[in-house]
Amino acid sequence: MFEHFQQVEEFFESRKKYGMKPGLDRIHKLLKLLDNPQKKIQAIHVAGTNGKGSTVQYIKNALISNNIYVGIFTSPSLNGLTGHIFKNNDIISEMEFTEMINEIHPFVQRLDAENDHPTEFEIITAVAFLYFKKYADIALIEAGMGGREDTTNCFDPILSIITNVEEDHIAFLGESLKSIAYHKAGIIKENTPVVIGEMSDEAMSVISEEASLEDAPLYQLEKEFDYSILHEVSGYQTFNWVSNEDKFKVSIQTNGKYQVKNASLAIMALKLLESNGFILNLDKSLNGFYQTKIPGRFEMVQTNPVVVLDGAHNPAGVRAFTDTMTSIYKNREKHLIFAAFKDKDLTYMLHYLSNHFSSITLTTFKHPRAASVEQLQSVINHPNVRVNQDWMNVIEEIQNKNNHVCYFVTGSLHFIANVRKILK
Repeated sequence: MFEHFQQVEEFFESRKKYGMKPGLDRIHKLLKLLDNPQKKIQAIHVAGTNGKGSTVQYIKNALISNNIYVGIFTSPSLNGLTGHIFKNNDIISEMEFTEMINEIHPFVQRLDAENDHPTEFEIITAVAFLYFKKYADIALIEAGMGGREDTTNCFDPILSIITNVEEDHIAFLGESLKSIAYHKAGIIKENTPVVIGEMSDEAMSVISEEASLEDAPLYQLEKEFDYSILHEVSGYQTFNWVSNEDKFKVSIQTNGKYQVKNASLAIMALKLLESNGFILNLDKSLNGFYQTKIPGRFEMVQTNPVVVLDGAHNPAGVRAFTDTMTSIYKNREKHLIFAAFKDKDLTYMLHYLSNHFSSITLTTFKHPRAASVEQLQSVINHPNVRVNQDWMNVIEEIQNKNNHVCYFVTGSLHFIANVRKILK
């Protein structure tokens, strides 16, 4: 019996030794022992290389605006253990999390005794489904990595969303887009509609084949629905959303073409929810979109000097980040602070970023997967590289400056989460 949240944190720290283990057997066993809470909720499953979190945020805020209680499961967390699980805009409290763990812990012990140890992420996933069964009208479940063998792929959604397919996690998902698409396509379920973002023909062929096998209707961006951008300035843009049945104007307080794509997917998802019996008012939904602020995604956290955080952690994310940055801060002096995981495509990311900044500061953070500054130095080619092992020292230095220079912090969502705690 856990009496304090600190005990819960210590318990999760002890689970790290079981690492990441492929397969869904353990999560299914654990959920069955808990009387299958995942079967007692309506939920949407969201996978994709980039854009999952943003798409979830738009849907969440539209549903909240329609007085619907929404559960959100997201990873990685920007706020420790509890930051994986939300009801509406509120993180699960430490007390509620402890209650859920006390309910789950006897069954974790039973599986441990069978030498079938649930991992840290599997237990957090079980906590989420228990919590949503009690408190949510609908849940939005963000896949952790891939989809087919991801721990979250343990329920039957009312709708699946695949935002895009790009190179990332190649050690786990394979080096080809076809292999990565195969993993993402694993969230497609029988007779369940699928909303698909923009992707290559190679990836689309894999997803189309899976959808055909499952008799799952496809709704693809630029086919069944589309967008046209009308206006963009710093912190605001408008676009038209179009389908065969509808056309209306949407305003969002986020930047980047990729955010328009994410919002467009979210609108299509809402349209499909209406056909699932959810009563949604369009004006209320669009107000929810306008109210959406997305932590760690081109997020300005300071204005003097400008400091922007962006969780670009793979080649596609880096391209989207620099496109947005150059369109908004075209004539400003720009400096980069970079830290990332060592299993990412560091060479591509740093080479691509090098063309856009007056200086690049390389740093690192506490995580077993974090790249050292020496690893980053070995792959960068830039005339003005700075190195500092202490990322907090780097952030303190830029906070004390008062100038017209813009600072951008990127490379890893985990790193961004650390920086965000200091600056927010």
